[in-house]
Amino acid sequence: MQKIFSKRFVLFFLLSLPFMFFPQEKAEALCIDQKKANLRQGPGTHFEKLWQVFKYMPFKEMKKQGKWYRVKDLDDDIYWVHTKLTTDKYKCAVIKNDKTNLRKGPGTKYDPLSWSPVDKYFSLKVLKIKEKWVQVEDGVGDKGWVSKSLIWIQ
Repeated sequence: MQKIFSKRFVLFFLLSLPFMFFPQEKAEALCIDQKKANLRQGPGTHFEKLWQVFKYMPFKEMKKQGKWYRVKDLDDDIYWVHTKLTTDKYKCAVIKNDKTNLRKGPGTKYDPLSWSPVDKYFSLKVLKIKEKWVQVEDGVGDKGWVSKSLIWIQ
């Protein structure tokens, strides 16, 4: 019994070493909570603006520095965004491909919405997940359904 415990402890210790010496960045979900947000090269307004995104754009929070978050998008690109422009109170999603249909119900048997299709980087708030379909809402309050495989959810 003592031998088995010792071997398990040594194995656990060896597997834990990389986490002790190479701290991992956390990856928390964040959503843009304002009408627009500027994404920057560094943590401050004096850094170059790289991209302007709209409400409900999702990101993975990698790190916090003062009042700025270092975030990663669906393409694994890294940006900085001010904390007051974000929330973690709900889930958000972004379209992964151009010409993606949003539908009136959860399935391809439902008609596309009149304002569909939408293009890559169209951001949405997640309302409900029903098997392989997600009910979403855009920045002006229009609702629809999209296949889970066509979006990146945070």
